[in-house]
Amino acid sequence: MPSATSLPSTLAELREFHWRSKSVKQEICDNFTARLAAGDELYPGIVGYDETVLPEINIALLAQHDILFLGEKGQAKSRLMRLLASFLDDHIPYIDDPQIPLHDDPLRPITRRGRQLVAELPPEELPIAWWAKEDRYAERLAPGTKFADIIGEIDPSKLVGGVSMGTEEALHFGLIPRMHRGIFAMNELPELDELVQVGLFNILEERDVQIRGYPVKFDIDVMILFSANPATYNRSGKVIPQLKDRIGSVIHTHYPLERDLGIAIMEQEVVGGGDSRESSQDSVGPEVVVPYFMKELIEEISRAARNSKFIDHESGVSARLSIANYRTMLASAKHRAAVLGESPAVPRISDLGHLYSSSLGKLELDLMGSHQMSERQVLDSVLAEAVATVFAEYVEEHGLAEIAQIFSQGVRIEVGDMLPSSHYARLLERVPPVWDKAFEVNAAENEAVRASCVEFVLAGLYATDRISRSQTHGRIEYEF
Repeated sequence: MPSATSLPSTLAELREFHWRSKSVKQEICDNFTARLAAGDELYPGIVGYDETVLPEINIALLAQHDILFLGEKGQAKSRLMRLLASFLDDHIPYIDDPQIPLHDDPLRPITRRGRQLVAELPPEELPIAWWAKEDRYAERLAPGTKFADIIGEIDPSKLVGGVSMGTEEALHFGLIPRMHRGIFAMNELPELDELVQVGLFNILEERDVQIRGYPVKFDIDVMILFSANPATYNRSGKVIPQLKDRIGSVIHTHYPLERDLGIAIMEQEVVGGGDSRESSQDSVGPEVVVPYFMKELIEEISRAARNSKFIDHESGVSARLSIANYRTMLASAKHRAAVLGESPAVPRISDLGHLYSSSLGKLELDLMGSHQMSERQVLDSVLAEAVATVFAEYVEEHGLAEIAQIFSQGVRIEVGDMLPSSHYARLLERVPPVWDKAFEVNAAENEAVRASCVEFVLAGLYATDRISRSQTHGRIEYEF
């Protein structure tokens, strides 16, 4: 389509342009079908849903349904809803008149004012403007939403001016009528007031508006999307059954089925790619190199939390936990590198001691299962489980359990997030060569990377009850 500046500006020009009206769902369906046939990327930035969620969305779009995204927090429901706006046309025409409160179709107007202008003005004099794709999507969070916010209300000031209460001119439109020919999304549907849910019945089925008992007929053209958590959506009385019945498709989302997919999501959100190096020509400070086992640990913390008996499974554990923890881990490594003058900055297990700040508040405890444990204690338990799980995989692959034998000789190793990498290198000079096997988990000659490997092995040996440790003032000492 041409640029907005070269598009028709009158009804006469629009008719010569051979533009034709479509419902918003038909428009989305046609554009989606064209991109599907062309092999274009349909949902950029969505990872881990290729075989499960995305095929169901595809069918719902082709069926021209209103859609409910049902899933726990942090499962990309809002991102998926916003991505559906990409299937809209770049621009659509509307009657450019300040008295019309919505973007009325010049070829198929629904307002009294729009129909009057089309009937009375010569086509060469009827002004046309164009509504951009990015402006045709609106969303609202359900808690606190009132009937007037999304549907509308009688405007007293218009009544004072002599407008009849039973006419459309007396109305102040809410978000849904104003999104005529666009997409409206309602987040957390079960938290929506029952009165507003009832008001949505006609919108979803008959596509008209009724306000204060006045049946103001509008052929509203809007695609409506919803999101909800299964625990509240399926709870009796939270969502009126008649409203559920009017929603065309329910799309069930989920957390990453594999750890590597969770890591891919985490890297995409934090670093913008799948490389193990976090660097930018515009960034200030040392390059950051992240051993893969550290990424695995961050994601495994979220996976362990989702399975923990201490955490409320109905609430879920958002992918934002991994993202926030990954940023915290990188920040701790950068802080150490800046203070000690090291490069590259390499995250270590001791950097995970700062995860309380980015984790607390994101975990909702199961009050029955936690047995009065604090959130900090639950996080410690989850972290220990994650270290043990990832370490066990590396033990099986690299035979790292042999390293535990050196501690029977009374060897002690002190670690800490602010100890220089050279500290680890000096300690390893007097440790038997069996430690060389540890470095197979992330082969490197760099002292900072080797220090990270040492801490990973030590933490793993402790998590699997092979060695003991003592902790004072942020430093940890491992011994047999």
